[in-house]
Amino acid sequence: MDNTLRSKLTYDPVILRFGTSGRRGQVIHLTQLEVYLNALAELQYLQTLPESAGGIRPGQEFFYARDLRPSSSRFVPEQGGRGEIAQAIERAISDAGLRPVNLGCLPTPALTSYALERGRGSIMVTGSHIPFDRNGYKTNTARGELLKEHEAPIQERVEALRKRLYEQPYAESLFDERGQFKTGHQELSPEVAAAQAGYVRRYTEFFPPGALRGLRLLAYQHSAVGRDLLVEIIEQLGARVIPAGRSETFVPIDTENIGTEQLETIQALVDQAGAVDAVVSTDGDSDRPLLLGVERGRVRFFGGDLVGMVAAEFLGADAVVVPITCNDAVDRGRLRAVVEPKTRIGSPYVIAGMERARARGRRAICGWEANGGFLTGSDFERDGRTLRALPTRDAMLPLLAVLSAMVSRRTTLTALFAELPPRFSRAALLRDFPRAAARRILERFSPGDPAIRDILFQADGPRLRDAEGAVMHVAAPVEGIREALAGFFPATEGFGIITRLNYTDGVRIYFDNGDVAHVRPSGNADELRIYAVADRQERADEIARLGVAEPDGILRRLERATAASGN
Repeated sequence: MDNTLRSKLTYDPVILRFGTSGRRGQVIHLTQLEVYLNALAELQYLQTLPESAGGIRPGQEFFYARDLRPSSSRFVPEQGGRGEIAQAIERAISDAGLRPVNLGCLPTPALTSYALERGRGSIMVTGSHIPFDRNGYKTNTARGELLKEHEAPIQERVEALRKRLYEQPYAESLFDERGQFKTGHQELSPEVAAAQAGYVRRYTEFFPPGALRGLRLLAYQHSAVGRDLLVEIIEQLGARVIPAGRSETFVPIDTENIGTEQLETIQALVDQAGAVDAVVSTDGDSDRPLLLGVERGRVRFFGGDLVGMVAAEFLGADAVVVPITCNDAVDRGRLRAVVEPKTRIGSPYVIAGMERARARGRRAICGWEANGGFLTGSDFERDGRTLRALPTRDAMLPLLAVLSAMVSRRTTLTALFAELPPRFSRAALLRDFPRAAARRILERFSPGDPAIRDILFQADGPRLRDAEGAVMHVAAPVEGIREALAGFFPATEGFGIITRLNYTDGVRIYFDNGDVAHVRPSGNADELRIYAVADRQERADEIARLGVAEPDGILRRLERATAASGN
């Protein structure tokens, strides 16, 4: 008779996979067994790396923290009783021969900064911005985030460990038939609060005293893990802050996809607060900023890619790394001479791009994503003060940099952003969109040769280029792709002639009237996204709306046509 753990499981295990940054999944599938075996394999892998590559050693401290999602540290009845993910992480750290240190509820960048300063690894338990019914975690080496090159060897260890744990006699296993610890509820080790104070000092010692004096700001707190630190730091820098909108129920804030309902919620808070200069906030794990100007009492959202541009100019960057989805105003303004080659979406790709810039001798290196998460690949100096590199997404730095620029130049937020090239962006998405269906859409409208990264449609014919920008002389049915896509982006909806296709990540479509539409599946959830860029905000909003309209928007038409073709 088979008495292994696998034979006793009363559910079908769902594998927890890497996304664009970390591992995430639906809470109902996040058994403690699945979380534990993935985390333990990652920790074992980190111990094989040399210290110069962020390797860790047995017996060292290893830090972890969590966001405010219920499942991060508690069992959630409405999610099948799953949860206590942090408890699974703590046990994995201990079983890897390390000393777990619980830093409590903390922003992801605060955890990472604290660990890197001490040359130690860390794990953040978070689902970031994604909905309440999902969660996950993110592992850092002693030098920073896991890179894409780490994922394949880690997965080999995961599968070997999965096999060993599944084949273990049930009586000897840590886990019950539901994939939960047999011991049931477990208390986490006592929290260490030092990282919060360190994160506050990081910014109050870099920005001068009174840097934000004169500002009256509304801090939209909702369920962001850094909601109190945000208020503390801004107040210490001299601004008057009105905390508002605090929620004990988790609120998923996607800073790339701020919809009408969320804007109305924030507008109502501003109406209650009276005159304010701006609204500041973050997503759930506080690594992505949310910034809104207030003009004649009405809120105005500024996308994270524009926030990144202003922050980079304020810091004096000599190298800027951004993903292909970012607003192309960065290619037209004062930063155009320092923009590095565009990357795929995800902080590991941005980090790799910053490392390449550093290898080429750049000294003031930063990057950001369309969601606003801001990364520094080098130290920055300003007025005799030094800000240490933090190569992971951060919400605090771009918020403080933009607000400081606003104060030092005695201008409004709207006027500050008006100095950027007039390019406007909007993102939207369809939720519960199967990844397999999204991949089929990309495959249908791709040239087939993965080496082709860019297609330029010129008068004398299409020109193909690879990832390095070199011209490729290969045969590919690219005109047919252009004609097919034109049917989904017609002139009747305001689109021009397609002049370029880019396949760095998804399909990015450029039109001769200046519009850009970018179709890409999420790397963390079953979502299909459309990113829009245009010369007017109203047009960018319209493209995004056309993309996700139900039931006959562009994305739905792409889905149906792909399914009908059998591709």
